[in-house]
Amino acid sequence: MSSALHTRLCEIIGIRHPIIQTAMGWIATPEMVAACCNAGAIGFLATATVKAEEVDALISRVEALTERPFGVNFLMEAPGAELIVDTIIRHGVKAASYARAPNPEFIKRFKDAGILCVPTCGAVRHAQKAVQLGADIVIVQGGEGGGHTGSVPTSILVPQVVDAIDVPVVAAGGFRDGRGLVAALAFGAAGIAMGTRFLLTSESPMPAETAERYFAATVNDILVTSEVDGMPQRVVRNELVHRLESSNRLSLLLRALRSALQYRKLSGAPLGELIRSALAMQSSEKMSRSQMLMAANAPVLVRKAMIEGDPVGGVLPSGTVAGVIADRPGCAEVIERIVSEAEHTLEALAESK
Repeated sequence: MSSALHTRLCEIIGIRHPIIQTAMGWIATPEMVAACCNAGAIGFLATATVKAEEVDALISRVEALTERPFGVNFLMEAPGAELIVDTIIRHGVKAASYARAPNPEFIKRFKDAGILCVPTCGAVRHAQKAVQLGADIVIVQGGEGGGHTGSVPTSILVPQVVDAIDVPVVAAGGFRDGRGLVAALAFGAAGIAMGTRFLLTSESPMPAETAERYFAATVNDILVTSEVDGMPQRVVRNELVHRLESSNRLSLLLRALRSALQYRKLSGAPLGELIRSALAMQSSEKMSRSQMLMAANAPVLVRKAMIEGDPVGGVLPSGTVAGVIADRPGCAEVIERIVSEAEHTLEALAESK
């Protein structure tokens, strides 16, 4: 493998390839995480959509499937977050990832336990703050990324962040192949993080009906909307998104209340904890009251598509890159393809001098 592909990210985590599989709710299962880790990358287990007391068993499942380092992603402001922190530390997981509402106390506990802190940021100032709080690696997601996202393109945002902080930066948003990996390295990043490419793999639990909607989408069918949960979110255009964008405020509020009741049942958290969590998120993200009320929409509506197999009535989070993905290989094949293509790209660049 080219020495250019053995980056600081590889050194710090102890992986062969500078590739991160991001934690996608309902999708980043132990099987997907282990497959990525066994192929030389690092996968992050998604726990934001499971009950806190279930995380121990999920981590144990990953440990049974791989001996390679892996990470766990969670919401620091969510009910049960402290229990998840305890569980991550007890298992000695290699890395913890998070995004909104970073908790300095949790970060200190991870640092004291030797666990790498790997937040995801979408702005230069957020990346700088993350490093001040103790981040060891920062994933920087540009506007092409799926789910909640910003507006600055990856090609502009990543170099800005690289120049602003002194820890390894991992580029996210718009990556799927080896040429993208080489481009990220040229931006100054130490690797790439991908969600959508791993979403469309054979290890993904996504039902075939939902996968077909992704494959049918063109780049122009993937848009950013704020009508799902009040925050900008990149998704595949479908019938639900059309209805949400043409609904009045009252209809959206009623849907949000129904989602909140469903989310309470799914999370198993007491009402008081959910309210405290929502208030913490509102304060951290400077959310309006309507955005706070709509927050439960995303996990509930994503579950409808990803677990129940309803791509018409559910939300399809997606990076723009889904518009150019047309197959569903295994995670190992995806990683092997990317590394091989990156090596060939680097060789071609060297020969063209």
